[in-house]
Amino acid sequence: MSIGWKHKQALCAYLILLPGALYFSVYFFYPIGLELWASFFSGQPLLGASEFIGFGNYVEAFSDKVAIRSFRLTMVFSVTGTVLTLLISIGLAAVLAGPTRMNNAIRAIIFFPYITSFVIVALMWKSILDPYSGILNSVLLQLGMPTQNWLAHPDTALITIICITVWKDIGYAMLIYIAAIQGIPSDYYDAASLDGVTPGQQFRHITVPLIAPTTLFLAVVSMIGHLQDLAAPYLLTNGGPANSTRLFSLHIFEVAFRELNIGYASALSFIMFVAILLITLFQFRILDRKIDY
Repeated sequence: MSIGWKHKQALCAYLILLPGALYFSVYFFYPIGLELWASFFSGQPLLGASEFIGFGNYVEAFSDKVAIRSFRLTMVFSVTGTVLTLLISIGLAAVLAGPTRMNNAIRAIIFFPYITSFVIVALMWKSILDPYSGILNSVLLQLGMPTQNWLAHPDTALITIICITVWKDIGYAMLIYIAAIQGIPSDYYDAASLDGVTPGQQFRHITVPLIAPTTLFLAVVSMIGHLQDLAAPYLLTNGGPANSTRLFSLHIFEVAFRELNIGYASALSFIMFVAILLITLFQFRILDRKIDY
């Protein structure tokens, strides 16, 4: 009877896992395998004429100056955006973790950009940053400060896109941090207060270590999102000026759908997949900590 019951339990478990397994097989593993297969061909292996060239696309990718520069820009964009998102959101969460009604209203205001379409966000910020009629340059002019062509100058375009992306994303990270902070037992803070520990020291030595798993989660999610970001450079600058915001995803998009070089674009995509996997494993190695309350 016990063996039969175990078999029934195993069958039930497999049936429960089957929909998830089918989903990942169709929408995750199959596309990765298809992309890897296409990366060994030139031309349009998924659409039309193509020729098997082995690792030729990968050799070209590692010697392509535009692709290498795009990857470097993407790393700068991703690391800077992730760090700024985490630092700002954890600061906001520490201030807004209380249950007061005003805090709830402020949280909603900060979170609102996250649920707004990036198309709307891009149009809004392009209007604000317009060099001639934008609100920001008008304020700078009134203050007697020099105006800037924020999205059309190579020195400011990338950092401007980073700031816009961080502004949109901090609401989500802030709410996750608030939930993590509110889940910390109050006994730790009560004991620390009795010992004369200041609020700043409590935040540094109690809050930050105990929300380390949340930081790991947000760091991984934010980094993956930034590494794959296409909307920001496409909608705000279209990779310009002078390719200063041509991130790797936008470069892949251009190669695939404008140059119609599907094989090479597949190789670039697989390189990014491997890079994201390695960066994620590195984040787990550095940030993963076992926390016991």
